Amino acid sequence: MKTPASTYRLQIRPGFTLNDAAELVPYLHSLGVDWLYLSPLLESVGSSEHGYDVSGPYRVDRERGGREGLAAAAAAAHDAGLGVLVDIVPNHFGVASPEENPWWWSLLREGRSSRYADAFDVDWDAGGGKVLLPVLGSAEDVELLAIEGNRLRYYEHLYPLAPGSWTEGDSAQEVHERQHYRLIPWREADTKLNYRRFFAVNSLAGVRVEVPWVFEQSHAEVRRWIEEGLVDGLRIDHPDGLFDPAEYLVRLRELSGGAYTLVEKILEDGEELPEDFECEGTTGYDALGLVDRVFVDPAGEAPLTDLDTKLRGEPADYAAMTHGTKRWMTDGLLNAEIRRLARLAAVPPPAVERSEAESKPLGLDALAAVPPPAVERSEAESKPLDIDTLAAVPPPAVERSGAESKPLGLDTLVDALAEIAAQFPVYRTYLAPGRTGAGDAGEHDAAVLARACEQAAVVRPDLAATIEGLAPRLADPGEELCRRFQQTTGMIMAKAVEDTAFYRYSRLGTLTEVGGDPTRFALPPAEFHAAAAERERRQPHSMTTLTTHDTKRSEDTRARITVLAELADEWAALLPRLIAATPDAAAVDGPLANLLWQAVLGAWPADRERLLQYAEKAAREAGVHTLWTDPNQEFEDGLRALVDAATEPGEAHTLLAEFADRVALFGASNGLSAKLVQLAMPGVPDVYQGTEFWDRSLCDPDNRREVDFAARAEALAALDAGAPVISPLAEEAKLLVVSRTLRLRRDRPELFSGYAPVEASGPAAAHLFGFRRGERGVVALATRLPAGLAAAGGWGTTTVRLARDARCAFTGELFEAGEVPVADILRALPVALLVPEEAHHD
Repeated sequence: MKTPASTYRLQIRPGFTLNDAAELVPYLHSLGVDWLYLSPLLESVGSSEHGYDVSGPYRVDRERGGREGLAAAAAAAHDAGLGVLVDIVPNHFGVASPEENPWWWSLLREGRSSRYADAFDVDWDAGGGKVLLPVLGSAEDVELLAIEGNRLRYYEHLYPLAPGSWTEGDSAQEVHERQHYRLIPWREADTKLNYRRFFAVNSLAGVRVEVPWVFEQSHAEVRRWIEEGLVDGLRIDHPDGLFDPAEYLVRLRELSGGAYTLVEKILEDGEELPEDFECEGTTGYDALGLVDRVFVDPAGEAPLTDLDTKLRGEPADYAAMTHGTKRWMTDGLLNAEIRRLARLAAVPPPAVERSEAESKPLGLDALAAVPPPAVERSEAESKPLDIDTLAAVPPPAVERSGAESKPLGLDTLVDALAEIAAQFPVYRTYLAPGRTGAGDAGEHDAAVLARACEQAAVVRPDLAATIEGLAPRLADPGEELCRRFQQTTGMIMAKAVEDTAFYRYSRLGTLTEVGGDPTRFALPPAEFHAAAAERERRQPHSMTTLTTHDTKRSEDTRARITVLAELADEWAALLPRLIAATPDAAAVDGPLANLLWQAVLGAWPADRERLLQYAEKAAREAGVHTLWTDPNQEFEDGLRALVDAATEPGEAHTLLAEFADRVALFGASNGLSAKLVQLAMPGVPDVYQGTEFWDRSLCDPDNRREVDFAARAEALAALDAGAPVISPLAEEAKLLVVSRTLRLRRDRPELFSGYAPVEASGPAAAHLFGFRRGERGVVALATRLPAGLAAAGGWGTTTVRLARDARCAFTGELFEAGEVPVADILRALPVALLVPEEAHHD
């Protein structure tokens, strides 16, 4: 198997095609990149800017360069010695424009008799034999339907008509009733949607790749890429949405001939990638959390927590907050998914002979004496997204014997399943037939499920009996209920935590990144070293990253925000002044104001439109005062006033500008330090497009802006010609660190084998973070907590011991073996990459 030394992520889109990527290869090779890492390439809906809405699996999207563009990019890469890693999307198809997706068009036209009916995850019975499409503005909009040839039109939306379903003179409304689909008001999706989707996106319909022919056909083009040698590795988007991710990865490994594979698996704190996943690792969010936290000052936790408490009027209870947001999702935006589970649970399982161990109850009664935790929910957290939730069709009566003879109402099952899901600490479990034996991953997953059921019963003792009845069924992978529940919990976690709670819990923005636990404030260096050594031992080819197309803030934005942990008292004094200086933004609550002012600082200087876009998204995702589905214009006027105050001359602008100047050098130190650690630590480092320069982006779409590659190529050529780096604040400082480290990783891989901490001695020893990659490998040294270091007067007599003569890859300076003053090594930059002189190549 070919494995990359590093990757460089490019967002391929109509404005930057595969042909553009081919032309960029010489620059990327000079930068030190080992593999291209390309966003999804298959044909997508419309002029998609991201490619995750695949509309056809049989060819490369023509607007992104098509088949010829991929051939050109692959040839350019391979001729330069680079590999090619491509992102693929097995979980769902884009269906926003049905005519663009032949599979979906056939399904709508022919219904259950379509050859593609098995490809989509439709609950036909729940829709009365129809696919329910939530597109109407209201129920009355059915009067706006019109027949055009053999299509049904609703504004710009076109839908097929079933053969023989209309004759001349029929009204559009009559013809609509004869179709295999029914158009319903979009707000009814929350409760009535009857097909699996990606998270809460109605226009991304789930695909059943567990069906062999669906897997084969949906991966036909991917197979061609592999067989023709165009692509060397695959990145798998959202594997947690699949019916059986482990089984999918086995089949993919067979299809790819064992090609390098990564999965976008979001690991929560302390969670490990399942050992039976046939892949080399994750896409790196787990590494991101480690790197970020090792540069956070633990001394800032108490004062920033006190500030957050004052802004809220009470201490933040993150567990209660996320429980509330999870229930908000299960009771609102994702209620249709829970109702589908409840319909399955309302039908008694077939009689199955079980062993004594399998029949043993979870022991919920043992927890009855434990008082449930007090769970406070704000009005916004308790209120479902849609007020007019329609009543569900009552389930058939279910006869049971003994204590279970009383039939359960569907609403009771919905409530119980929602509560169990709300107690999940991870995205999902992976229970499957043959994966439940003692001592393996199945046992761990069964324990996770059991604990979630136990906690749900404690929080909701009124549902304890129902939960106890559900628990063994949810743990039985032979039941559809179990497998579908596993596909559902991940979307709840993503929407409730990352897309909602992360915009409400604003103590320190650095900590609210994908997969992170923001209650874990900082990471001691010793814990980082232990985790890095374990990565080297278990998953040396797993990706590391600091910025992706999905991060809430780019790496350099977070690096600057991280300084607030060191200057917590100053921030606690400044933020109230900023709030007071923006009286027109009084409607913006304290926690949200804290999040927004941190974002302004992190992205500084940023233009008004970028900040306004972020502020609007942050407030609507938080969902406390305004929603995407129901914007509060008065509140959002306050957001605009805050952004105006930040970007226009005035008191708030001046205050923030002065503070931004104060933290700039410290933020640059954090940024260079984090980047060096990420690039040099165990794993395959990825560089997100453009981040070889300072990049202070916020969440998408801000982090998908056009990149000026010409400026970067010009600066790299100047560095190679001997141009000096004037300051750590200069764009060239980061470019120097990225290029020199990537080149060494690609050209001298033997220098990056093994892992051991490097400790300093002296008064500022705690401010040096370092490690060595093997007995004769490179030594990476980075500055930790730079504001505290400056306040203490610098490095002073602090030294680090070098085992052999070494030359800095960034400055070219030679240091002799023995005790070396850290101040000498880090004179020019806050980071150093020391190459043993015996291995150094000019």
